[in-house]
Amino acid sequence: MAKVLYIKANAKSASESRTFKMSDAFIEEYKASNPDDEITTLDLYDEEIGFLPRDLSSLRVSSEEEGRVHPVLKYAYQFRDADKIVIAAPFWNLSFPAILKAYLDYVTVSGITFKYTEQGPVGLVNSDKLVYFVSRGGDYCEAPFCDLEMGERYLRVLTNFLGVKTFQTISADGLDVIGNDAAAILAEATKKGLSLAKNF
Repeated sequence: MAKVLYIKANAKSASESRTFKMSDAFIEEYKASNPDDEITTLDLYDEEIGFLPRDLSSLRVSSEEEGRVHPVLKYAYQFRDADKIVIAAPFWNLSFPAILKAYLDYVTVSGITFKYTEQGPVGLVNSDKLVYFVSRGGDYCEAPFCDLEMGERYLRVLTNFLGVKTFQTISADGLDVIGNDAAAILAEATKKGLSLAKNF
């Protein structure tokens, strides 16, 4: 049985979010193909993720058991122990919503999700696979605008640093470009997600 962590980062509801339309469909297809797996859904707005406290000494704990119930550190342990990770976040201001960055600060913890060695940093996250769902109003996959896309790049680099072995992106691009068929673009991206879910 695999542990799947489904991270949602959007102020919009599931019915309003184009990103969640893709990722929720993926999760339902995944459940159908893997009924025995454990899926934990973490909506960052429901969790009311905030910024790290000024007093970082409050993040020190005496044991892993204490850390697993700590209001901040529990997220790092949860992220570390997931076998598969799904992140759903729209493209905002050339990146992703700030609440996701705040969450990533929670989970990037030396001694939990990575460690330093004589050879440099080593990731400790168990996950073999991560898929990132994102919807974008413009097309930031191709030149000349691909260099402006910083959300996917940041997630790819950081999660690799933490030890995630395989990173994939399912994106719906150009949804707000005049003349584009947004419904068709979203349907095609959702279809790709459904195909991936069967072997994720």
